[in-house]
Amino acid sequence: MAGVKLGEVRKDYAGFTVVEPTSLDIREGEMLALLGPSGCGKTTTLRMIAGFVAPSAGTIHLGLRDVTRVPVHKRNVGMVFQGYALLPHLTVARNIEFGMRVRGWQKARMARRLEEMLRWVRLEALADRFPKALSGGQQQRVALARAMAVEPAVLLLDEPFSALDAKLRVQMRGELRELQRQAGITAVFVTHDQEEAMAMADRIAVMNHGRIEQIGSARDLYERPASRFVATFIGKCNMIGGRARRGGQFERDDGPTMRFGPDSAGEGNTLCFRPERGTLAPRPRSDCNNLGVIVKSVAYLGPFVEYELRSDAGESLLQVTAASAHQPALQPGSTAVLSWRPQDSLFVT
Repeated sequence: MAGVKLGEVRKDYAGFTVVEPTSLDIREGEMLALLGPSGCGKTTTLRMIAGFVAPSAGTIHLGLRDVTRVPVHKRNVGMVFQGYALLPHLTVARNIEFGMRVRGWQKARMARRLEEMLRWVRLEALADRFPKALSGGQQQRVALARAMAVEPAVLLLDEPFSALDAKLRVQMRGELRELQRQAGITAVFVTHDQEEAMAMADRIAVMNHGRIEQIGSARDLYERPASRFVATFIGKCNMIGGRARRGGQFERDDGPTMRFGPDSAGEGNTLCFRPERGTLAPRPRSDCNNLGVIVKSVAYLGPFVEYELRSDAGESLLQVTAASAHQPALQPGSTAVLSWRPQDSLFVT
């Protein structure tokens, strides 16, 4: 087991920088998510850690070892590829053995490790099947067992659940997290799914345009986003433009002055608040910020109802409330007041 350290790592392609100089410390035994939209540089960063892509500048350490120029087969990393990349002409057992054979393991050691891996991913009964006879979840476990069989110092996963349906994705991410914890191995995975990152990772590095905008726990990123991008990529956020003034006052570009709490103070020209922190009512609340709104649409989503709103100043806003059979939802065209507490306001740029 080893941690991972990137020191000002940069990657250029044809004169275009796809990963800006990036420094990152990944702790031993933690699971870190590289989260961001397509083209943000997260997969390139993962592939540089693996050794499939050479950095244009900077250093990469696995534990105390500098592996910046070390080829992939000598880095002692395990990789689970998007789509799994199982060899179709090999059985489950042979797929799991593949990395061990490449490394020249002795037969007795390889047999013991194969038995351990099959038991670990609960595929003992399927050892002689071929990949085409497996479900998506079973294929995912074979790919994981193959990556872990060689006893890697670091496990790397590139969009490991993209080939699975929504229900199986939830099941498999829980299983993978449990397996990673049992093994105590350092893991880095790439995803564009913020729910997946929040559910699995100890910490999340949010990437945008080739750089890390913020790194922290799911709670850190959700409660204290460092930028407008992070605030909207990790969940949803209502945005109101203006300027912060002394005395906890926020002067809007158009409309009444808002208030914010002492813990909300920060830099930025945009006040934001999470949709679930607001309430809709017929009248303003004296202890809250209040905006007159018109309901544009209503989406019933099972456990909660999402309202798309337009403020009197023309701002598009969201409000989320728990669904209740005893409280009928407002209908499109209804007018109401959207209220939220000053201490639930955040500032972003």
